Amino acid sequence: MAHSCIGRVAVITGASRGIGQAIAIRLAAEGAKVALLGRDDARRNQELPGTLDEGLQAVRQLGGDAIAIRCDIGDPAYDKSEIIRQAQTAFGAAPDILVHSAAAPREFGPAGNIAFAQTPREFFMRSVEVNVWSFWDLARQVIPGMRRRGAGWILAITSSQAAPQPRPDGNPLPLDRLGGACLYGGTKAFLDRICTGAARELYADNIAVNNLANTGAVGTPLSRTIAKSTEPMEAFVEAALALVTGDPKILTSRIAHSLPLLYELKRPVYTLDGKHLFKDWQPDHDDPRRLMKGYLSHLGH
Repeated sequence: MAHSCIGRVAVITGASRGIGQAIAIRLAAEGAKVALLGRDDARRNQELPGTLDEGLQAVRQLGGDAIAIRCDIGDPAYDKSEIIRQAQTAFGAAPDILVHSAAAPREFGPAGNIAFAQTPREFFMRSVEVNVWSFWDLARQVIPGMRRRGAGWILAITSSQAAPQPRPDGNPLPLDRLGGACLYGGTKAFLDRICTGAARELYADNIAVNNLANTGAVGTPLSRTIAKSTEPMEAFVEAALALVTGDPKILTSRIAHSLPLLYELKRPVYTLDGKHLFKDWQPDHDDPRRLMKGYLSHLGH
């Protein structure tokens, strides 16, 4: 490993913490030059750990090349072409990888667990702006450069909440069991549909468009406040790396889940620095009933 992104330029939203920051580190370890996007200190959620500066430091400790772009991609007045301009100026080449990991908060107000009937318009629109339109708009901005470069990879981080979660008796589970799940899952389902349509339109341009959802709960600063982690960050990030380095003529139009994708590709999972295999979380090639060693046992099966 550690060479799959040599010569690549990546733009990663939501890179202050969690999945976005981890993907930025992993891409840098593979040789990509990375632009980490996140809100400035005045606008970011300071109750959760993680900053752009920490991401920059982690990349530079690996010997990687990175910049931080502090902006609010959910602001409809913000011109996202500025992001592409800054990245191209810093790295001398247009971005050929876009990863959209940013997501609007799933909770609203002091109660935290917003119900469908009480969702205010401003909260709804903020979720759409951050989760959906910012991805669409950034993708529009990177496509011309990808066409000039002859290839590109666009990845949106979606969620298992995009699909309804039925109970064993066939009745739907209450969607308010997790704050904002109805709206959050709805925007992620929107991303899933965008992915398949955009992938068809961009296939002739050699640009892959994929979505990646978690299989279990990935341990991020936000998710740890909601649920117990059952999927290592390293496994999820390895699946993301596969989708932004695969053949655009083959690995495109996927609404993939991380662990099944790794099993399908028989892809080993590495640490975020790309130097070592991640212990105990490798695809199980011998038993097709298991996606990853340890995954089912973590879920109590």
